[in-house]
Amino acid sequence: MSDEPVKFLLNERDIPTHWINLLPDLPGEPLPPLNPGTREPAGPDDLMPIFPMGLIQQEVSPEPEIEIPEEVREVYKLWRPTPLYRARRLERALDTPARIYYKYEGTSPAGSHKPNTAVAQAYENAQAGIRKLATETGAGQWGSALAFACTQFGMECEVFMVGSSYDQKPYRRSMMEAWGATVHRSPSDVTAAGRSQAAHPTGSLGIAISEAVEVAAQDAGTNYSLGSVLNHVLLHQTVIGQEAIAQLEQAGDEPDIVIGCVGGGSNFAGIAYPFVRRVLRDGARTKFLAAEPAACPTLTRGVYRYDFGDTVGMTPLMPMYTLGHDFVPPPVHAGGLRYHGDAPSLCGLVKAGMVEARAYKQNETFAAAVQFARTEGIIPAPEPAHAIKAVMDEAEAAKQAGQDRVILFGLCGHGNFDLGAYDAYLSGSLEDPEFSEADMEEALARLPDVPVPA
Repeated sequence: MSDEPVKFLLNERDIPTHWINLLPDLPGEPLPPLNPGTREPAGPDDLMPIFPMGLIQQEVSPEPEIEIPEEVREVYKLWRPTPLYRARRLERALDTPARIYYKYEGTSPAGSHKPNTAVAQAYENAQAGIRKLATETGAGQWGSALAFACTQFGMECEVFMVGSSYDQKPYRRSMMEAWGATVHRSPSDVTAAGRSQAAHPTGSLGIAISEAVEVAAQDAGTNYSLGSVLNHVLLHQTVIGQEAIAQLEQAGDEPDIVIGCVGGGSNFAGIAYPFVRRVLRDGARTKFLAAEPAACPTLTRGVYRYDFGDTVGMTPLMPMYTLGHDFVPPPVHAGGLRYHGDAPSLCGLVKAGMVEARAYKQNETFAAAVQFARTEGIIPAPEPAHAIKAVMDEAEAAKQAGQDRVILFGLCGHGNFDLGAYDAYLSGSLEDPEFSEADMEEALARLPDVPVPA
């Protein structure tokens, strides 16, 4: 048997003790979120109806590190630290001189990276005396993560699942219900926001967010919980990159490029932000690549404007690349990437030229996912399949250049609940949904009348 290691493991005592908050290191002056009514900078009072003070403080904290509560680290021990793999079989199949590593988050109870923040959010809400959390979910990974997290702290969970994913992934709904959650197909008739969007039966993350925020705003015992985009969500995920730094030290390697898929930004931030900090502070030369779906190309085709995080316009306005808050993307199997905007901090990095964004079509991502599964054994979720396609492009570029590059990517979840999509791909019936330029232009024309950030 070869002495070449395939996986790099840490002990439970190596679980990070602090989350990394990238806000103090971001280039330029941060642009504040705006109150949706007054259009003035939003403060803690604007967020208190749906978030606990503990999370609000994390959202706006100027501290570069935030301590992880012991109760959260105890739950993390169920699956953290997660393994880092050297993709030696994929390297051989691609005949590339590149060394490829992936950080695998599919070992969590919910099968993705989402519990890293779900547990932290459930803990802070439980500490504040909240009895129920309401949320949206695209592909179901976030909803199942929050349903699991609520069980750890004795809370109820209500989930609005995007209609197209609700139909495509019935077992994600079953998973949430097994953990005690109530799940609605969105748009639903449960909320005024849902009823107002009945003309869009496939739903969208923006619509589902509106429904969940409405439920939280009407009940003092219920708070809203978001799986991506906001700063406190992204910082919770930085346990991924911190572990990866330690594991790459074990491997004796340093990444030349870090790659992650992007829907709202949580997975990308988790794997990349600890490395971004080293670039900003220490002058490291790492490149960063964000991979998104061509059917919902927020970073590659959107405009940089202030926009609502939801469809109806209940959330604060955030500075970000957006396709328009009421733009409804065509259905894709990577439901977790089907969002009209992105995290303001990530958008700022893209705008500053620190992160490159690429968009990929559905069939080419599944082709990459199948090749990965047939070499590395893990069937990826459709979301990280976009990152895998980008990895393969970078591995080919290294081959053509004859350069020995180190590539790290985040494999943020498994695709065991996505086999219907794989069936469609393997039978040749998987579509490449077309992005509608006309629909985007119409949505952009309805953006809030707020000056474009400089």
